[in-house]
Amino acid sequence: MTNRSLARSTPTRLAVLLAGLALGAALLTGCSSEGASTNCGLDACTVTFDRGVDARANILGVEARLVEAQDDVVTIEVGGEQLSLTVGEQAADVGGLAVTLDSVTDSEVKVRIARNGG
Repeated sequence: MTNRSLARSTPTRLAVLLAGLALGAALLTGCSSEGASTNCGLDACTVTFDRGVDARANILGVEARLVEAQDDVVTIEVGGEQLSLTVGEQAADVGGLAVTLDSVTDSEVKVRIARNGG
């Protein structure tokens, strides 16, 4: 009896494993970037833009692009809308996404983009 129950659970485990791998692959292929790196979960991404290059990333179904960074004020474009952000400022709402500037250094700009409520 133990062998039968083990035999029945193995295909179920395999199906769950394959579904998880497929979801992971879909998440990874859903993000792309140029001059930036992304770290994404289901409802939020942290995008680290390189300064001094044409930096952009496609995440959560929209394109995010670094337009300009001067001192502690950063202008980015998310989904075709330009935003000016400063570190510590409340998230800006753009088309159902909350956009927050996490940090600015001489070499990079780090932004968090999340689905509202995410």
